[in-house]
Amino acid sequence: QVQLVESGGGLVQPGGSLRLSCAASASIFSFYAMRWFRQARGKQRELVASISSSGTTNYADSVKGRFTISRDNANNTVYLQMNSLKPEDTAVYYCNAARGVSYWGQGTQVTVSS
Repeated sequence: QVQLVESGGGLVQPGGSLRLSCAASASIFSFYAMRWFRQARGKQRELVASISSSGTTNYADSVKGRFTISRDNANNTVYLQMNSLKPEDTAVYYCNAARGVSYWGQGTQVTVSS
C-alpha cells in the first residue's frame, strides 16, 4: 500500500509561483512512475505532468515551459514547480503513483487569482 500526502497549495496572484510536494510512504518509491493531475470545478481530471522511475518527464501542452516535475527518491518525494501561473491553472492538484496499480493523494487546492 502506498500513501501519498500533497502539500504546497494555496492562493497566488497571476504570474506567481508555487511548489507542490507529494510525500510517499513506500520504501520502494523509486520504482513507481509519479504523476500530477488536476481537476478544475466542473471539469474532468487531467494529467499535468509525469516522471518515470528513470526520470523521464512529460507535460501537458498547457503547462509546458511553465511547470517542472522532479523527484527525490532518497526522500520518497515528488515535486511540481509551477511558474507563471494563470487563472486557468486553478484546480485541485492530485499526486498519483502508478506501478500496475494506481494510488492517489487527497489533493491540494491551487487558486490563481488577483
